[in-house]
Amino acid sequence: MYRTHTCGELRLENVGTEVTLAGWVQRVRKLGGMTFIDLRDRYGITQLVVDDNASADVVETTSHLGREFVISTIGKVVERASKNSKIATGDVEVIVNKISVLNKSEIPPFTIEDDTDGGDEIRMKYRYLDLRRNPLKKALALRHRMAQEVRNYLDAQGFLEIETPYLIKSTPEGARDFVVPSRMNQGEFYALPQSPQTFKQLLMVAGYDRYFQIVRCFRDEDLRADRQPEFTQIDCEMSFVERNDILNLFEGMAKQLFKSVLNIEFEGEFPRMSYADAMKYYGSDKPDIRFDMRFVEITNDAKGKNFVVFDSAEYIGGIVAKGAAEYTRKQLDELTKFVQRPQVGAKGLVYIKYNADGSLKSSIDKFFNEAELKALAEKMNAQPNDLLLILAGDKKRTLSALNDLRLEMGTQLGLRDNSTFAPLWVVDFPLLEWDDETQRFYAMHHPFTSPKIEDLELFSTDPGQVRANAYDFVVNGVEIGGGSIRIHDSKIQEKMFDVLGFTKDEAEKQFGFLTNAFKFGAPPHGGIAFGFDRWCAIFGGSDSIRDYIAFPKNNSGRDMMIDSPSTISEDQLKELTLKITQ
Repeated sequence: MYRTHTCGELRLENVGTEVTLAGWVQRVRKLGGMTFIDLRDRYGITQLVVDDNASADVVETTSHLGREFVISTIGKVVERASKNSKIATGDVEVIVNKISVLNKSEIPPFTIEDDTDGGDEIRMKYRYLDLRRNPLKKALALRHRMAQEVRNYLDAQGFLEIETPYLIKSTPEGARDFVVPSRMNQGEFYALPQSPQTFKQLLMVAGYDRYFQIVRCFRDEDLRADRQPEFTQIDCEMSFVERNDILNLFEGMAKQLFKSVLNIEFEGEFPRMSYADAMKYYGSDKPDIRFDMRFVEITNDAKGKNFVVFDSAEYIGGIVAKGAAEYTRKQLDELTKFVQRPQVGAKGLVYIKYNADGSLKSSIDKFFNEAELKALAEKMNAQPNDLLLILAGDKKRTLSALNDLRLEMGTQLGLRDNSTFAPLWVVDFPLLEWDDETQRFYAMHHPFTSPKIEDLELFSTDPGQVRANAYDFVVNGVEIGGGSIRIHDSKIQEKMFDVLGFTKDEAEKQFGFLTNAFKFGAPPHGGIAFGFDRWCAIFGGSDSIRDYIAFPKNNSGRDMMIDSPSTISEDQLKELTLKITQ
């Protein structure tokens, strides 16, 4: 028997018991004639003691132990004289009377500690060592618990977990597909699914009215902290439902996760905000509402003072940073540099300090007198001791830049606490978005999203104004999930394909399997998919999803540990009738 207990479970009630433990050597400390060994496994750390009474074999074996050696030990649990409140087993230790080395270890390339000395690249290369660290163990345990809670909730609501294929048909809409060559059907390719969208709709046609799946999805797109080429969705679909049915049911799931995992309870419904208001007041379709600081448009109020930046602008708007009038010139210059970064894209920043004594000082004093500045401050609902920050220019770009500035100020003022959560539903998205390069409309979500019934007439007159019966679930400025009521009427689906520029033949070739299925009695249906990795990261208080995925890729889409992607042999290429050209 390698162990009778784990390294995280011994307590004072085990004093006097002989136990067998196994794990990895965290560290070895020699103090006088005694040796202390911190033994670690997935469950925790237990201190082992080799004292003066130990046998020669135990002393000899202990003298050769190194970090990350795998050992097994037998000994008696005793109460510690000097307790360690930082670990759960800190009241006890084990006096060793037998020890065996199960496997030696080379010196690891970084310390297996909570605050390691390893950089991202080296830890990605030795991911199996990184996974021994407590932060990652906690992250993956959190992920496991959340998955179990999701399954329990949806099972109780009558959902069936059904697997859908990973080798599917490539479609031109959405992000780039990962494609897989077929050996048996030469010259043809599978695609890895970006989502199980069409299959879950087919399940609705088949009569499985409540489906879910915690499923792997794949997108060949540029990567960042909250994006990976392969990721996991909580994918769900329901029949005979309207929008509120879906929002209410999955709001219940979110509340159960908050309560069971974080012990946080929410009273009443989560707020709901239209896409139009989200863009107007926050410049983002995923606003962080942990703090206020909403945009105020002052375009008409600020023009006509011979200040060319304002007079030539399509849009002028700003935010009020409460209590920040004491910002120094250096801090304001740094904010100006921030908004001028290429990622933000503003040309400059206008500030107005509303001082505690009621006076005003601004960067546009040459063009605005104090009464005019005060009028702007009143328009923006500012109070003494507030700082007004204003941007001007093209409307779309300025709203986006104001969003970046708002989030930066929220961070600087300590308003974006990761232990505080502000869930939100954003609804009524545009159905379509226009692409200037290709001169055509694209579906903002996917081609099966239903338009709002009251907007159907706009298909013929102004397609860009048609709103989708779609919704996103946002937490702390991060889009956690999104979905829609689907089109189940073949005439509306044909109109959608037509607006998207599909000919009948193209629509049949790409989606005929689905539209043909709809001819056999498709029920009204809708669904939602949540980014499970993102949700785990939000609950764990992290901006990156990597620590919540056991074996993630880097920002170049590479697995540093197994060195993937990699080339394949000429024989494999020949078998697939593929040829690599330089």
